[in-house]
Amino acid sequence: MGPRLILGKDVSEGIYSELRSRISALAAAGTVPGLAVVLVGDDPASQVYVRMKGRKCEELGMRSVTVKLPGDAAQAELMEKVRELNADPSIHGLLVQLPLPPHIDEDAVILAIDPAKDVDCFHPANVGRMLIGKPAFLPATPAGVQQMLARSGIETRGRHVVVVGRSNIVGKPMAAMMMQKGEGADSTVTVAHSRTADLAGVTRQADILVVAMGRPSSITGDMVKEGAVVIDVGTNRVPDPSSPKGERLVGDVEFESVSAKASAISPVPGGVGPMTICMLMANAVTAAERAAGVIQ
Repeated sequence: MGPRLILGKDVSEGIYSELRSRISALAAAGTVPGLAVVLVGDDPASQVYVRMKGRKCEELGMRSVTVKLPGDAAQAELMEKVRELNADPSIHGLLVQLPLPPHIDEDAVILAIDPAKDVDCFHPANVGRMLIGKPAFLPATPAGVQQMLARSGIETRGRHVVVVGRSNIVGKPMAAMMMQKGEGADSTVTVAHSRTADLAGVTRQADILVVAMGRPSSITGDMVKEGAVVIDVGTNRVPDPSSPKGERLVGDVEFESVSAKASAISPVPGGVGPMTICMLMANAVTAAERAAGVIQ
């Protein structure tokens, strides 16, 4: 018998059902949660992602606003758009889709977003709040991983979580969240990365291994201890002549060899992917509840 598969689609359905009742309660009290996404340029992956966010908003009964700017838009034009959306009371969540064109100062844009609307949780004020254990929002992908573990009944208290990767979007916040006190956390956390001296030696210590390296097949079966829980955050396109598109999506984990050792594993695609938009929607609903005075 193979390992248990932890599927983002299944976990997200439970969360969406909770969100729908929160959205209905807000709407009954006169607030429709609004999410605005600003897209600069025509990066194909970003366009797909933004469309998916818009569709999910509409499915849930939220208001979706997409602002498209040309790839050569000036920094000042983007900043002005962010200021307008900050000031619009019908917009509760605001994000600027990354990556931005090279001539735009990404940090300045993130700093310009009102922290109360920063549903990506990229603003330093929100990153700081997360680190001290008093989050306004949690970053969507790591929050999705945490929900996958919690809702699959995987005990994290006292367990050794090894996070492979140290990006500001996944690795660092994941480590910070799992070391907090409370449900779904209370873990002993090690962060490893491409410069770790004996990576396999570190990953073999993990009860729960979260991999976000951005490199296909970085983790193989010999790097995982028997019975570990493995969450693969990677999404990499690799050539595949047998596929109609000539490529396929794989994670950072070599699924075949690792699943022979793991007690539970998230596949790619179908694992963490669906959770990112789900947790983003959850953040937008939370922002609307705060704005409406439902929660502090």
